[in-house]
Amino acid sequence: MMNERIDLPQGTLDLLILRTLALGPQHGWAISERVQQVSSDVLQIQQGSLYPALHRLERRGWIKSHWGTSDNNRKAKFYGLTPAGKKQLAVETESWRKLTVAVTQILESA
Repeated sequence: MMNERIDLPQGTLDLLILRTLALGPQHGWAISERVQQVSSDVLQIQQGSLYPALHRLERRGWIKSHWGTSDNNRKAKFYGLTPAGKKQLAVETESWRKLTVAVTQILESA
């Protein structure tokens, strides 16, 4: 089962993006690569999911964007956390932790 990719549970994409951006501003491709790398290739964010999520987070005021130059000298849109995004990351992290504890308790009780 090593390196087997799994689908992200609904609602976790925002959390992963916010957590990745907590490290500093990134462009979309770098966000996707970071999630894939840190998850040992288990989680992969498709562009068709990533960019709508980034736009949604921006509309909510949790991230902001600006144009810049990527490592390979290409024009790219960089995203960074806003103060509201940092608060939301804390809220979503706590919710995720509560959910995983509850699911673990159920799985281990059988």
